Amino acid sequence: MTTALAVTTTKTHQAGVDLLRIVRINEEIKAVVSVAFKINIMALNAIFLAKRAGTAARGFGVLSNELRVFSQDLRDCMLALTGLVHGCVNDVSLMLQDIRHTRLLRQAVALSNEAHMVAVLARREAENERHAASLARQRKQLKRALEDAFRLVELGGVLAKSAKIEAAYGQSFALPLAQVSGEFDTIVEEIRASLESLRHSAFFSGN
Repeated sequence: MTTALAVTTTKTHQAGVDLLRIVRINEEIKAVVSVAFKINIMALNAIFLAKRAGTAARGFGVLSNELRVFSQDLRDCMLALTGLVHGCVNDVSLMLQDIRHTRLLRQAVALSNEAHMVAVLARREAENERHAASLARQRKQLKRALEDAFRLVELGGVLAKSAKIEAAYGQSFALPLAQVSGEFDTIVEEIRASLESLRHSAFFSGN
């Protein structure tokens, strides 16, 4: 009974830590969604600026369009991640409930040792295993989705840096184009750093 209590305490602590970690991941993802919307607005402004600059900023205009597409893809990617995060939160919450219910059932079995109570405990433990397996799958899916998002943001970084190069050919519009492309580059780098941190979250190690 002492061993079972120690295991239960460890599992409760781990599930509580997992819940805190996944909530932090969710907050980071919400912040990235907000920034993706900002990039979309910036891209629209950059497209307008490129049109004003005319043929000298044609390349910049093309890249601005690509950055707008990137911002929309990023937002969709982050919304998909949000769905996976909510699934993880649900599974961790279920595991916390499982741990509490199992502890109470074990206490009841220790007191009565009746056959039907032992059977109820066995069913509960089987359900616990199913929830644990579901969380393990969700962890893997979220990890893969974060890797995909990171690759997308690396592409966004290439587009932003290319826009900085094209801005230099904007003649009289070179300065405002350089300013806009510099803002793109800064924001995309912030997103990249945020996703880099999420990729290495201890949530994925389960420790």
